[in-house]
Amino acid sequence: MENSFKGFILLTTLIITGLSAGLWYAWAVSVIPGTKKVTDITYLETMQHINRAILNPWFFIVFFGPLIGMVASGIIQYNVAINSTFWLMVAALATYLIGTFGVTALGNVPLNDSLDVVKLNTLTMKDLESVRVGYEVPWNRLHMVRTAFSVISFVLLLLAVIKSNIL
Repeated sequence: MENSFKGFILLTTLIITGLSAGLWYAWAVSVIPGTKKVTDITYLETMQHINRAILNPWFFIVFFGPLIGMVASGIIQYNVAINSTFWLMVAALATYLIGTFGVTALGNVPLNDSLDVVKLNTLTMKDLESVRVGYEVPWNRLHMVRTAFSVISFVLLLLAVIKSNIL
């Protein structure tokens, strides 16, 4: 396979992984602190709207793209040489798969789905507070985990790019 194609796949994967890590990081340092300052009903309504709006093609590219790109890059590198570049790619993939994709799919998404069906306008102030705490605390904890893992995955992939000498 031609070096420019390998480089294109790897660089594209790095960029998309960086966008994913950037999305989670930006959320952690801007949205979470902002939503901590709003009322329970405002928070819950906002999260319901955001959780619905984020399910769009641009998000799917940034969420699924790193997995697809890392698998493709790993296969390409495997066919070239099983060396430190390959193992960095495998580590980046495992980190993203478990810590970002897995935590999101098995943690954040079920919380989002549970919140989505709550009829907020039927709840008392006490119920709203209870729903918020039951959602916000675990969701934010899981979000910080996936943020850390996505950044680690990006750094591992960046090291693979540097070691690859493809670019």
